Amino acid sequence: MKQEEIKEMPTQDLRDRLVEMQKDYAQLKINHAISPLDSPAKITAARKDIARVKTELRQRELNNK
Repeated sequence: MKQEEIKEMPTQDLRDRLVEMQKDYAQLKINHAISPLDSPAKITAARKDIARVKTELRQRELNNK
């Protein structure tokens, strides 16, 4: 997910998406612990996407104050 896409999304959709992404990330980590993934870079990419969404949510929170 690119930063431009994240900025266009409404805040509530971002929050919903964040919860979904965190669940997916946790599942990736569990699956990788049991048997190695074909591409462990997916874990890194998921973690970075979560960080992007959290950053955007925090920026919106600070701008509204």
